Amino acid sequence: MLIGVIAGLIGLALGVFGVLAFRLSEQQRRISDVETDEPSLPEGAAEVLAVLGRAFVVVDAIDGVVRASPAAYAYGLVRGHTVVHQQLLELTAKVRRDGVILEKQLELPRGPLGQGTLIVQVRAAMLGEEYILLLADDRTEITRTEEIRNDFVANVSHELKTPVGAISLLAEALEASPDDEEAVRRFAKRMHKESTRLAALVQDIIELSRLQGANVAQAAHPVDINTVVAEAVDRSQLPAESKNIDIVVGGRTDAMVYGDQDLLVTALRNLIDNAIRYSPENTRVGVGVRSRDGLVSVSVTDQGEGLSPEDQERVFERFYRVDSARSRHTGGTGLGLSIVKHVMANHGGEVTLWSQPGQGSTFTLRLPEMEGQDAPADDPRRAPHSERPERRDAAGVHEQGASA
Repeated sequence: MLIGVIAGLIGLALGVFGVLAFRLSEQQRRISDVETDEPSLPEGAAEVLAVLGRAFVVVDAIDGVVRASPAAYAYGLVRGHTVVHQQLLELTAKVRRDGVILEKQLELPRGPLGQGTLIVQVRAAMLGEEYILLLADDRTEITRTEEIRNDFVANVSHELKTPVGAISLLAEALEASPDDEEAVRRFAKRMHKESTRLAALVQDIIELSRLQGANVAQAAHPVDINTVVAEAVDRSQLPAESKNIDIVVGGRTDAMVYGDQDLLVTALRNLIDNAIRYSPENTRVGVGVRSRDGLVSVSVTDQGEGLSPEDQERVFERFYRVDSARSRHTGGTGLGLSIVKHVMANHGGEVTLWSQPGQGSTFTLRLPEMEGQDAPADDPRRAPHSERPERRDAAGVHEQGASA
């Protein structure tokens, strides 16, 4: 009896061990199958991809993502294990079908909400027998720079064509009417106007090109802003007198700035000329100077029509004109404010705009004061802002508003 019980227990134990061994064997088989089915790249491919320095995506026969670089996820080319953009899937389909290497520049929406675009140069090729490799190079900034350059060349060509064409037609008219003194005088006057406009445009183009490659630090020296204001105002007196506009200067500063005096005069003169050009006759243009919080500010205020919010966003673009017909009539080139912006950028400063339709406009130049300057302790310009008396600039515009 006892022997039978012992034999039964031994048999039960052997049965349990057998079941456990079977289950362990099945588990090992499944693990082996998973390891066998896991995608594996051709030998050495992973090492090469790791040092490419470009965004890459490797997809399998059904366009599932086998491997992707962090840059591919950052660009939004891949989400999870899926290629996001249909244009990329079309490339992989062609490569898979034809077995050739394809390269194409694509403009793709950036992010799931489609806000902004990404321009990438994509190269697709077979990787081994079953995978396809996508290499992506971000060319967004390069492409935009090329577009800006091409637009600039096109705009320059268009702007030059108008006065050159006008001068050519007027010369023909003069040649056709040599005995008509009145016509000769009228055509000569028009030719003089167009040639002046052409000279101004060419000069602005040269100035802007020079500014884009200028290194202000090499030619910089301490500059007295009061001298800059006086010279810019003096150069603008003639166009102001032709419209009976008074240029009124208010304030001064003992602080010096570090920069190129000629460029600063050019920038300020452009602002003053712009204010005169768009101001009604018998008004005034105010130029306010002040120093606060380590910055020297020069504000130019006009009593013109003001600018809409849409115009304010674009007014510093090259060749942008709020009113093209009026600008041509007044002789504007559309480059003056672009020059101002470049001068300020080269000096580590900025130009800002405050404007309201019907209330005029105020352009403000801000430059860092030169370090290491000593000011008298009783100088009111060095006092904290809260201790200074409130005052208005030369055009009657509150200074706080002028600097907005």
